[in-house]
Amino acid sequence: MRTFFALALATVVTATVIADTPPAFHAVAGWPKVDKLGNMHGDLAVSAAGEVYVSVQNPDAGLQVFAADGTFLRNVPNAPSDFHGFVINREADGEYLYGVRLREQSVVKMKLDGTVVLTIPASAFPESLKVPNARSGQLALALTDVVVGPTGDLYVSDGYASDVIHRFDRTGRYLTSFGGKKEPYGFKTLHKLAIDTRFQPARLIACDRENNRVVHLTLDGEFLGVVAKDLLRPAAIVIYRDYAIVGELRGRVTVLDKAGSSVEQIGMNTDAGAGGNQVPPELWRLGVFTAPHGVAVNDHGDLFVAEFNAFGRIHRFNRQ
Repeated sequence: MRTFFALALATVVTATVIADTPPAFHAVAGWPKVDKLGNMHGDLAVSAAGEVYVSVQNPDAGLQVFAADGTFLRNVPNAPSDFHGFVINREADGEYLYGVRLREQSVVKMKLDGTVVLTIPASAFPESLKVPNARSGQLALALTDVVVGPTGDLYVSDGYASDVIHRFDRTGRYLTSFGGKKEPYGFKTLHKLAIDTRFQPARLIACDRENNRVVHLTLDGEFLGVVAKDLLRPAAIVIYRDYAIVGELRGRVTVLDKAGSSVEQIGMNTDAGAGGNQVPPELWRLGVFTAPHGVAVNDHGDLFVAEFNAFGRIHRFNRQ
């Protein structure tokens, strides 16, 4: 699953030789096994059972679930159709999906069967850190992602508005906020996050999209520095063993080592339209991206990439 698979692998990183070997991927044709997905501006995650959950904006689709071989299994009952960023987190009593809603601007925790167990509404966020909406002038959020820290605290990025990260405890109680457009952060669209368990203590790793960089912060909000720069609008990130895998909106995925150096790049697209959501299926090429917007890995390290695409597109790359 995105991000939190790394939590389960924390001990593997130091004990397995393969953790020091950069993952190599090859594209899988015909995945998923469907003709149409629907408008996508969201994310995807992998459950412990290897099922892939994909957010689709169509109201009648919402959250779709696919088997490991790409067969469509089901829609999650009552799931929102506006999850922008979400993760599946393995907890003592099972797996839970945490997501941010793009239209309603709330945080939702739900079981994989669609049962909602926690909602953090927009009113729970500080009014002083909301940004006037360009059209209405009303103070508003524009949430882009949520991740779960080692203690269960939630970190929520307001990446389309204030560029602030809001921190809540596991019960949904507001704790604090940090980040923003001013220094030392200087964020410009803090899009998606991950918990970077390659380091102790664990830290946040974040896609500062319009600055074309990935950055590190402590879980208390201290800015640690730039991990990698000169990327192609980094939009999503997942930790796999010793590596951070970054989905770049302008048509590429880059694998970074612990030093922030690029060790592999896949699916590079230099065609007109790369980075936008209007590239039609007849122009798609196997293993070549148009606009990566969500990334996830399964327990084997196979890579799944969700596109920002009006027609809906998912890639699977098997780890060699």
